[in-house]
Amino acid sequence: MQTRRMIVQLGVLGALLGMTPAAMDAQRRRVDYLGEANVDGAVDHDMIRVGRGDGLFRAIQIKVSGGAIDFQQVIVHYGNGQRETIAFRERIAAGGQTRWIDLPGDRRVIQGVEFFYSKANWRSRKPKVRLYGAR
Repeated sequence: MQTRRMIVQLGVLGALLGMTPAAMDAQRRRVDYLGEANVDGAVDHDMIRVGRGDGLFRAIQIKVSGGAIDFQQVIVHYGNGQRETIAFRERIAAGGQTRWIDLPGDRRVIQGVEFFYSKANWRSRKPKVRLYGAR
């Protein structure tokens, strides 16, 4: 009986530890895939067009695959014509992602997101940037 009780307690503790702040934050957000850009190194920036039809968002997140990218800045273009430059000098490794980047105000229409990065010579595998939005 003592062993069974201990197993139940360990199970409850494991479930509680699995609910880290990041996991709880992700559960509160409804996340949508907004698009992707292939980074070829020929230019120093790319744009992912989103649009009014995709809805309103509170935050964005950037995920990188295929190779590391040295970001210089990110510009979010809103549906009302405004734009916001996010000072973003960060190297994101392949398989990595940014934290959720909160957008000012309440939920906003995103027209597109422009990424500026350092040029590099990616040989066989080109990096890919994926954009996600949280409602």
